[in-house]
Amino acid sequence: MDWKPVPKVYDALKAGSIDGTDDMPHDRGVIRAMNAKYKPNKEVVGIPEHTIFVGRLSQNTDEDSLGYVFSDYGEIKRLRLVRDVVTGFSRCYAFIEYFDEDCAYKAQREADKTILDEKEIYVDFECGRCLKGWIPRRLGGGIGGKKESGQLRFGGKNRPFKKPFHINTVVKPEGDTFRERLNVVERGDRSRQRNERSDRYTSSEDTRGRGNQKDSYRSRDKSRRSRSRDKSYRSRSRERRHNSRDRGYRSRSRESSRRH
Repeated sequence: MDWKPVPKVYDALKAGSIDGTDDMPHDRGVIRAMNAKYKPNKEVVGIPEHTIFVGRLSQNTDEDSLGYVFSDYGEIKRLRLVRDVVTGFSRCYAFIEYFDEDCAYKAQREADKTILDEKEIYVDFECGRCLKGWIPRRLGGGIGGKKESGQLRFGGKNRPFKKPFHINTVVKPEGDTFRERLNVVERGDRSRQRNERSDRYTSSEDTRGRGNQKDSYRSRDKSRRSRSRDKSYRSRSRERRHNSRDRGYRSRSRESSRRH
């Protein structure tokens, strides 16, 4: 399959993927574009190859300023600034047709990302009639976009596809694949972890064999406390026995005095 950063056929699902290889849409706009049925306006006149698209215009930009700027690249045949039907305000994009195709190519190449009325404009060829399967932005398609808006479209001049990275087909100079080298690294990591565990085990055995001074002090303290507890217990048991004997002797003496 011949991979290209800018495709010749528009696919809404691929346009929603950074490298054009996704199988599932990542937002609702892609789903809308996949289900949309768009047909270019038949009333649009002019040669598509001689026409450029100018977007991201300022609200203050009018036909005169557009004609003044883009006439530097060649003789303009037709210029149309798209306006709202109800309000008449600019919708911030326009179409410009030149007499010569080379002039359109020059304008598309040099006028892109220039400043017009304090706005950085975007210039590209017309996609509605030149790109097969085109879906406009208002139907969820388009190319470009910002991450803040939740719509990112790829495959265009300003946001081309990233080249897909197939991990199993990347070959290193040694002749083995990247996956095999990764497995070797993983095996090395596992063996190193086993060695570290064995080293910790042997070090703990060595410390137990030599005897830790703190542990010996703790064991001595424990034995002392246990002996002291035993002594206190023995002394208390002796006192109990002695007291019990005294009580028995006193009770017997009372009984003998009563008899007499």
